[in-house]
Amino acid sequence: MITLQDRARGSFIGLAVGDALGSPTEGKTPDEISSRWGRVIDFLSEDQGGSDDTEYALFSSKLLLRHKRDLTSQIVADAYRRDIVNAANSYKGAGFSEMIAINNLIKGLQPPASGQHLHSWSDGLAMRVAPYGITSVGDPHFAAHLAKEDGLVANAGEGIFSGQVVAAAIAVAMTGASFEQIVQTALEVIPKNSWTASSITRGIFIGNSCTDVWSSLKPLHASLACSYYFWPDVAPEAVGLAFGLIAAARGKFEDAVLGAVNIGRDTDTIAAIAGAICGASQGIQVIPEQWTKRISVSQGICINAVKNMNIIETADDLALLAQSQSWSKKP
Repeated sequence: MITLQDRARGSFIGLAVGDALGSPTEGKTPDEISSRWGRVIDFLSEDQGGSDDTEYALFSSKLLLRHKRDLTSQIVADAYRRDIVNAANSYKGAGFSEMIAINNLIKGLQPPASGQHLHSWSDGLAMRVAPYGITSVGDPHFAAHLAKEDGLVANAGEGIFSGQVVAAAIAVAMTGASFEQIVQTALEVIPKNSWTASSITRGIFIGNSCTDVWSSLKPLHASLACSYYFWPDVAPEAVGLAFGLIAAARGKFEDAVLGAVNIGRDTDTIAAIAGAICGASQGIQVIPEQWTKRISVSQGICINAVKNMNIIETADDLALLAQSQSWSKKP
């Protein structure tokens, strides 16, 4: 039997493993990855670890565990100012959406204005929403609500839609639902005519038509990747590729994550999304133990406030919150 704790651990560790495995291949094309490494199926170096995807998810977890269902965009913005925009923080940057939002916050802008900028459709929100899905077990709409509150600080439009659909998918996956149910329910939380919804639908169609994840890489990349744009962190693209790879992998954790690592573009985020959804669906048991050990504690490279946070312990705390009386009392 897969417990709620198993699924919470699987989702958060799945995110962190995908983030770490995908970091060396980020920004490259499938051909560039293949030419340099062949097929990447494991960590490429001893010092390879998680990046901003994992650390922002831990940062969101801290806020969620403290404020529970009352989390708002203003609370998130205040936390950015206190813990990220801080001389004591060894902040080394993240996605463009976060960097621009931080500058907006420094200038005195508040959400949603802080997230309304030229890079608002980046995947900075989609990469970190696992905590909202983990706690909102079986309640995809509330998971989407929390993702939006977080997203208003640094994103707008498609950047928020993509984060909402990932959070909703994880909330449904935490119940053990089939992939078809996960997709159908998650798509209900975003506009049907959105770029994000279209990208996910197209990605899944391509993934289902392929015999395995490896045969899906080129057709998915050719159909969904915005190769004409010089930055790879386009949210609808990343989310569409992640869902397409899960479909092609028939939900198998390792295949979906490694497919994401090898597909190019924003590989760490694509792999983090795929890993978080598959991990929530199947539990931590499907993640190779040697991968889990590599990324169990945050290094705090990007956000000093999450340094030394234990990912499994954080996942356990989120699972306990999901089961608590304070969480179940809806406003």
